[in-house]
Amino acid sequence: MSTSLRNVVQRRNHKERGQLASREKLGLLEKKKDYLQRARDYHGKQKRLKALREKALFRNPDEFYFKMINSQTKNGVHIQKRNEELPDEMVQLMKSQDKNYIKFQRDVSKKKMEKLQESLHFLDEGEQDHTPTKRNKHVVFVDSESQAKKFDVVKHLDTAPELVNRKFNRPRLDTLKEASLDDVLSREEIKEMKRSREMKYKELESRKQREKGLKRAERELQIQKALTGKGDKKKVGVDKMGLAVYKWKADRKR
Repeated sequence: MSTSLRNVVQRRNHKERGQLASREKLGLLEKKKDYLQRARDYHGKQKRLKALREKALFRNPDEFYFKMINSQTKNGVHIQKRNEELPDEMVQLMKSQDKNYIKFQRDVSKKKMEKLQESLHFLDEGEQDHTPTKRNKHVVFVDSESQAKKFDVVKHLDTAPELVNRKFNRPRLDTLKEASLDDVLSREEIKEMKRSREMKYKELESRKQREKGLKRAERELQIQKALTGKGDKKKVGVDKMGLAVYKWKADRKR
């Protein structure tokens, strides 16, 4: 039995040369492993294309597919037919369902807005078109100007001088006697209450913006429903929400 040193001695690993400094502008030099990966990808794509060509070549031209009804080709591009092929009655039904859904969402949003406003103690609510709300004011009436000059806010509110400028969490002196002033003036508690109020104000503002969007969408569906009706009409302008305003020609009834 013969032995060969060729299989015993470890052979030197073959190393491919790197990119020359004068050719670095051309990018990385492709190694054999990169070529193999690119070649496998290319030949795999060619095999898939060949299989698709054979499948199209041997396809039965008389075979029926349901997608033939709802699709067509235009300049070699597939086009899917959509709602324009539906009957008018079906389109009206779908739009009416959308309108009912928007109305339902508006009712839910309005109830949440009312709860937020009650929690924030809004005394004077804005108009329905969401005008800016008025700030709360504490007005005290006196009989004469002299009483107004001598008017003591701390004595009138029956609280500590440090709590006069507060709009909330302003206890009376009887409550302050039971608890220490440091407990009432807890900075962390005040920060938490302010942060909670700010979050509620932001939520209320976002819900007002959402209400505007839902109102505009509902109005747009109403216009689309009116346009499907009979009669001559023309555009006469744009409303405050940016939607077109139409006017119908008066039709004499016989």
